[in-house]
Amino acid sequence: MREINYKEMKFNPFNLIGDEWMLISAGNEKTGCNTMTASWGHLGSIWGSNDPTAVVYIRQSRYTKQFVDAETHFTLCVMDKSFKKQMGYLGSVSGRDEDKIAKAGLTPVFSDQSVYFQEAKLVLICKKVYVQNLQESGFVEKATLDKFYANGDMHTMYIGKIEKVLVRDDEYIA
Repeated sequence: MREINYKEMKFNPFNLIGDEWMLISAGNEKTGCNTMTASWGHLGSIWGSNDPTAVVYIRQSRYTKQFVDAETHFTLCVMDKSFKKQMGYLGSVSGRDEDKIAKAGLTPVFSDQSVYFQEAKLVLICKKVYVQNLQESGFVEKATLDKFYANGDMHTMYIGKIEKVLVRDDEYIA
């Protein structure tokens, strides 16, 4: 993989997150790591600095959350379409119960204060800058609350400053 400047990136964030999905990962070589599949999130900038940011949401019940909470950094990995089956598996099986990373055939790379996967085609290395639990009182449309949080398992929102962008090929470069 090679590093590029975030200003060189080209892609549709709606397709990237909603259709291709991504892996949210955190941890370190000493204490371990975990990952989960996500299809919700945002890319942009905040607070007038024009620094690139990623926003991800992790449910309270997810094992990956404890790794993201414990570390200063998390990564977002976009995989090739040939990994779609593994992405579904990584989003439905808990790392508490088995070594799902190994079973999915992924190779962890511990670098830049976090973990990403050698097989990724795009990696965003993010430093946490803001964390907030979603609140019932914040939902203007109660139907959304009823649909996605009927069991009360709310998401925590994480804003991460994108510190490094790694690409495998030129697919995401303008």
